[in-house]
Amino acid sequence: MQYQENKKITDGNYDRSLAVKCVNGTFVGRKTDNIIAWKGIPFVGKQPVGELRWKAPVDVVPDDGVYEAYYNGKSPFQHKDFSMDDTLANQGEDCLNLNVWKAEDNSTEKKPVMVWIHGGAFEFGAAAFSLFDCENFLKENPDVIVVTVAYRLGVIGYLHLSHLPDGKDYPDAQNLGPLDQLMGLKWVHENIAAFGGDPDNVTIYGESAGAGSVSLLPLLKGSHAYFKRVIAQSGSPTLTRSTEEAIECTDKMMEVLGCKTIADLLKIDARTIADESEAVRLRVAPERDGIHLPLDPHAAYAAGAAKDIDFLMGCNKNEFDWFAAAMGEEGIKILAADRWERKLGKLPEEVRAQVESFCSDIRDEGCERECRLFDQLWFNAPVIRMSENQTKAGGRAYTYFFTAEPGHGVELEIVFHHENTDPAMGKVFDETFGRNLRRMWVQFAKTGDPSLSADIAPDGKAKEWPLYDTVNRQVMVFDEFDIHPEKEAERKIVDWDRTYGLTEYYLF
Repeated sequence: MQYQENKKITDGNYDRSLAVKCVNGTFVGRKTDNIIAWKGIPFVGKQPVGELRWKAPVDVVPDDGVYEAYYNGKSPFQHKDFSMDDTLANQGEDCLNLNVWKAEDNSTEKKPVMVWIHGGAFEFGAAAFSLFDCENFLKENPDVIVVTVAYRLGVIGYLHLSHLPDGKDYPDAQNLGPLDQLMGLKWVHENIAAFGGDPDNVTIYGESAGAGSVSLLPLLKGSHAYFKRVIAQSGSPTLTRSTEEAIECTDKMMEVLGCKTIADLLKIDARTIADESEAVRLRVAPERDGIHLPLDPHAAYAAGAAKDIDFLMGCNKNEFDWFAAAMGEEGIKILAADRWERKLGKLPEEVRAQVESFCSDIRDEGCERECRLFDQLWFNAPVIRMSENQTKAGGRAYTYFFTAEPGHGVELEIVFHHENTDPAMGKVFDETFGRNLRRMWVQFAKTGDPSLSADIAPDGKAKEWPLYDTVNRQVMVFDEFDIHPEKEAERKIVDWDRTYGLTEYYLF
């Protein structure tokens, strides 16, 4: 579908029943059946273009205008190889927009709000991605409102610049992604009541880099005013980098682009910058800068930085099988060699010995050893570390292990109710399994407890999800035909002796 731009409505010809007055304008949505969607709403006063590239987002200003909210806004610039969906065809730096989805019903109570932060290795993806269309989800779960938020990606959203000769005016460039997300959440807080949402009952959720994002947002100053719950699917603060690693990437990009200064960079169009970022692929991430994010996020959690926030978090069985399918055996080997050269090989000798011991127990076939090690480094061990830290600090954590199908992100189609129905295209999940999982996510967003009593469980069977504790370490196992709690030790999600300690090194 060809991209269409939302326009200002000046003739007064619009459906008042679909118009919502916000701080920065009145936005008119569209209704399909009983679902209303407002798309492409800007959540900033000025888009980050021109001299605002690599600058912190600018807050909205009051506006009495009336605007269409019919069409998806632009998607953030990203490498051309990553444009997986026709909704990503229209990219631009003027991309800071969000979508609001609501089921029209007779409810007069303010609805809980779920704000989705998409994943994509901090380098690709979009709030407008068709997978995140919420019609099916809200037809089944009309008792919440869903918002999907865009943010700057790749080297446009995460490029350390303050070390450059003219870098003193760019103190935030390394963490614009989290700052964009926070600005989107501020807009939600200030405007969602007009849509029928409860600004005091907001849950942020995301997968992969989106899960990394929602696990970092509680560590940003002032963020707790905008949400009270977090759902992190296969992601954690481990998906970050140090200032030294960030500077190394910047210097590589400067070399590739032939630039010496930020002034030089500003002369290059964003499309070129995004495409040339291939040089640092899978090395871009939020920075543990000690300014916006702590130098040691795991320690911050252990110290109680988010103990007032409820968490639901987990990982999938054999996450890296998806990466192996996408990158091929050779791609995984290259990734592993890169990480060994830059990170693993620089670990203390006794720690390297633990890594080598772990790998030696995995069959040496294809890239099996590399995949199982990356499972631990990026997903399994960090999720358990987060659960431990949050619990020890006096917070609440519900933890899961998704086993219905191996691979990274396989649960997304279920969460957004876009399940595959064609066996030729892959796994077809049991319908009731999907309904149960979605209801747990919604129940957590509503109450802070994902447990289902028999009267609200889609299959009529109660499902008690125990809080994670540091003695029993129970997790909810999402087997397709048997959702049930187990002790972590029974599934051996993490290798406590050889991989759990690696989380302190942030080996993304």
